[in-house]
Parts: sequence; C-alpha cells; structure tokens
Amino acid sequence: MSLAILGPTFQDLAENVNRNISSLSLIFVGRASGVLCGTMIGGVLFDHMNQYFLLGVSMMAMAVGLYLIPFCKTAVLLIITMSVFGASIGAVDTGANVLILALWGDEGAPHMQALHFSFALGAVLAPLLAKLAWGTSASTQNHTEPYFDPLMLNQSSEATSDFLFAVPENMNLLWAYTSIGTYALVVSVFLCGLFCIKCSRQKKSTASAQSTRRAKYHRALLCLLFLFFFFYVGAEVTFGSYIFSFATTHVGMEESEAAVLNSIFWGTFAACRGLAIFFATALQPGTMIVLSNIGSLVSSFFLVLFDKSPLCLWIATSVYGASMATTFPSGISWIEQYTTLTGKSAASFVIGAALGDMAMPAVIGILQGHYPDLPVVLYTCLGSAIFTAVLFPMMYKLATLPLERQHKGKRKHEDQKALSTSSRL
Repeated sequence: MSLAILGPTFQDLAENVNRNISSLSLIFVGRASGVLCGTMIGGVLFDHMNQYFLLGVSMMAMAVGLYLIPFCKTAVLLIITMSVFGASIGAVDTGANVLILALWGDEGAPHMQALHFSFALGAVLAPLLAKLAWGTSASTQNHTEPYFDPLMLNQSSEATSDFLFAVPENMNLLWAYTSIGTYALVVSVFLCGLFCIKCSRQKKSTASAQSTRRAKYHRALLCLLFLFFFFYVGAEVTFGSYIFSFATTHVGMEESEAAVLNSIFWGTFAACRGLAIFFATALQPGTMIVLSNIGSLVSSFFLVLFDKSPLCLWIATSVYGASMATTFPSGISWIEQYTTLTGKSAASFVIGAALGDMAMPAVIGILQGHYPDLPVVLYTCLGSAIFTAVLFPMMYKLATLPLERQHKGKRKHEDQKALSTSSRL
C-alpha cells in the first residue's frame, strides 16, 4: 500500500507543493534511490542484528515518512522525504524475505507466497483507499476555474514556499497517507513485541539456519538470479505500466476498456498469488517457475503474433498476469533449497529487481517514443520471457551439479569399502 499510494495521489502531491506533474517527476527517482540504499544497508544489518527489531524500526520509519509526506510544502523537501521513505521500504522488502526463510527454511514456500500475495493485495487496495474510501479531493470539488494553469501554480509557489511543513488544503490526501501510516505503525509495534518475546529463539534459529548449506557456485547463482529478477520484474512493471496506453493507441480501445484491461492484468496477478499459497503445498518451487515461464512465454508470443486483435489482447493479458504472479516468491524458495540465503544474499537479487523496476520502463518509454508504430512493449515482454526461460535451466544446472558430484564421490567411497572388505574375506 505504501508503494502503490503514490500513483493515484501524485496529482494531489504536485498541487500540495504548488508544482506541475512534469516538474515533480524526480520524486520517483528519489524513492527508487532510497529503495536501493535501504536494500543494501538492510541486507548487511539483517545479518548482524535481530531481524524482528530491524523490521519494527523500518516499519516505524515508514510510518513517520507516510505521516510527513502530505505536510511537505516544497518539492525539494518532498523528494528528500520520499527518499528516506524509500530506504525504509527497501529494508522491509529485504528483511521480510530473509525472515520467512529463517523461520521456515525449505518449508517456507507457502509462507513466501502469502507474503508476496500481501504485496499484490496492498497494490490493489491502495488506489481504492485513496480515491474511493476518502472520496474526491476537496480542492477538486471547489475548483471552479475552467482549466488548470501550471504557470500560475508555479508563481503561487513563491508565496507559500516560506513554510517547509504545513497542513495540506486537501484533507483527503492527509487522511489517505495517515491511515496507511497508522497501519504501518501498528505493525511495527507488533514486530517490536516479537523482538522482546522471541529474541533468544530467533538467535538460535538464525544461527542454525546460517550453518546449514552453501552451494559450490553460490555467487554465480546469485548473479544469475540477479539477472533473472531484473528481467522478470522489469517486464512485469513495463507491461503493467504501458498496457493502458498500448491498448488505446495501438489497438484502438476506448479508455474505459483499456482501464478494465489494466485491472484484469493486476487482478489475475493478485488472484494467482493468492491461489499459489495452496499450490505451493503440493508443487515444488522449481515446478512452479517452469509453469510460470511456459505461461508467460506462450502468452507474450501470442501477444506479439496478434498484436492488433482485441480478443487476443484480453485473453493473453489474463494469462500473462497469472503466469507472472508466482515467479518472484517461487524463485526465492527455490534458491533456498540449494544454498542458504543471508541478508546480503537476499539484498543482491532484490537490488536486481529494483534496477529492473527502474531501468526497463524508462528505456521502453524512450524506445516507444522513437518507434510509435511498433509494439515495443510486447517485444520486451517476449524477450524477457525467452531470457528467463533460458536462464532458469542454467541456474538449475549450477545448483545441482555439486550435489551430483558429491553423490558420485560417496558412491566411489562405498565401492572402495566394499572391495576392501571382499579382499579381506
């Protein structure tokens, strides 16, 4: 919810600091930079400090950031606050995955799917909370001018820039952020309570989990997983961000139909993440990754092949959203079967996902502007599906090769023992 609330409230934040949308686009760069820094710092700290305590502190910092964002009255202060807020999100993202693996280990696949289902559920609920639960903004209701003039808004900023913090005129913006911040604050209290209750137990479980296993090609696996998540998350965010404009400009859909199409993608995405909680109890993580890769490869192929067909766009978008749902949590559960993930290890592939989230949509936006007649978005999704489908067998071979050698060594050792006993007889 904290990540998704920025999209539907972006226009309100721009009006709150008396800027237009184009001049406030750096807010996304600031948040993404904060997420990267929080991921790297959190990955180191989670290996040396209590995970419940760090998660509680990170959630508390997230709540403070949510409280402060609607009170920021200058663009610079808003970008700085959003950067600090993004750092807390990066720490929570890394720490939550590490904590799931530390608590349940190889049996944590359903719990990992449940964690990432909560991400999708929050992304669905945040726009509803921002625009439906609290209603239309007061400034919009009382606005009687026939048009919105960005120049006049920038000129009025000189009169209000003397105050760094002030109560926003749009009270619905305030209530949207404070409600999510209060929820985060309540969760942080529970996490700090777990720190007080289960501190010794968590240390024992962490110590036992860190001494379990380490693959021979541990770093190579992490590098490949970095690339895997880079292209997977990049394709997911790119498709979800550009499917609306693609449907209206390339296919010729009405805006209402394109909005429903966009909702279907995220709806099937969230629904299949919820169903994956139950599927993970019967299927191995590797099997779920293979099925997801096949689904995304087939659906993206038909999207490229019939890019002008509205019917194919409806069906393939639903299949693509369902296929992309389980890849990220299944990938984390799969790698844990072969090598133990620490905070630093988890931070490495979370950084890959964050970079894919930042870089790929930006590059595709530039390419789509240069080649407006080509379905660049669909080509990107198909290329990413091919890359991940080829990359996963490579990761599987690296993960299982040392185990095969160990089994061969054990067999040779047993054969030598049998020969020595027979010669003695």
